[in-house]
Amino acid sequence: MAKQQLTEEQERIARFAKALGHPIRIAILQMLASQTCCFHGDMSEILPIAKSTLSQHLKELKDAGLIQGEINLPSVKYCINRDNWALAEKTLGGFLDRVAEKKGCCE
Repeated sequence: MAKQQLTEEQERIARFAKALGHPIRIAILQMLASQTCCFHGDMSEILPIAKSTLSQHLKELKDAGLIQGEINLPSVKYCINRDNWALAEKTLGGFLDRVAEKKGCCE
């Protein structure tokens, strides 16, 4: 039996799940979702992490496409990427629904 290649959907689900896999990133997304945009400096004053650590979490969320940013030094502005957020919602929701409807051998 030949090995199967991972699908684009599997890769996308894993990328979104990885980005959502840390409580600080969830807090960042909740913060951004509650307003139109948020500046990097404001988040570092609110969240219990150093600016450098915050930058790493923001990069992870941005790389996954869940947030977008605008750099106008000295400030950096971040907000939810609405198009990719809708894609993440559809992709993850569909995956969770498909898994939930399957009856397992342990039932």
